[in-house]
Amino acid sequence: MPIGPARMPLFDHLSELRMRLVRILACLAVAVCVFYLASPTVIDFLKGTIEQYVPTFYSMDPFESFAVRFKVSFWTSIVACMPVILWQILAFFLPALKPNERKWFVPTFAAAVVLFIFGTVFCYLIILDPAFEWLTEQAVGWELLPSLSSYIDIIIKFELGFGFAFELPLIVFYLVIFDVVPYKKLRNSWRTVYIALMVISAMVTPDASPVTMLLMFAALVALYEASLLISRIVLGKRIKEQTAAYEAKEAEEKEWQEEYAAMKAEKKKDK
Repeated sequence: MPIGPARMPLFDHLSELRMRLVRILACLAVAVCVFYLASPTVIDFLKGTIEQYVPTFYSMDPFESFAVRFKVSFWTSIVACMPVILWQILAFFLPALKPNERKWFVPTFAAAVVLFIFGTVFCYLIILDPAFEWLTEQAVGWELLPSLSSYIDIIIKFELGFGFAFELPLIVFYLVIFDVVPYKKLRNSWRTVYIALMVISAMVTPDASPVTMLLMFAALVALYEASLLISRIVLGKRIKEQTAAYEAKEAEEKEWQEEYAAMKAEKKKDK
């Protein structure tokens, strides 16, 4: 797909944005039609990992079947079209990047797609089973009548939440490469980062299960540490420069604080 020039009039930029949005919507429209026909198979696949806890589903409303099939086809289309969506978004912003920054375009695109897919697969294979085991065990003293729409909605939220959460390594990598947050500061602030990841885990997981939250937290911590390791390997020279600048700034601030403390002590002594 072609990349626009770096300098264009405002209306040309808007025209290019419209063109890329039309491509995304056209791709989604075709995918929704295809996946609507295949939605029963997709629903069976989504239910596969939790059928031991919820063997039978019920439809409470005559329109629920259509709503479920459309919802599944729509979100499946989002996942299937994610490479096209990401490519169009990144390609729109590509002309604004410097030539030495454009070399990261294709690796970023590939990494974003792989990480999103890895997140959804991790959720399906590792998370859904213990999550629904815990959720169904909470029905103590009453009969559980699982609504297909409700359960499919929970599964979709799980899958998308983990898919987007697994983009964390890209965020960390670009924080370092663009010197937004120095590597040493990210490394030294691991306690704060871990607390933030715990909060994100609690927000992303749609159930209140501590099991799924801890599994998400463990996965994000592993991804965070892996992204720092990869950044250190790939950006070794830049990290050394950042570390030297960060240490010089810290030393300057420390020296200033010592001078300020000495001035205050001298003023108190004069009084």
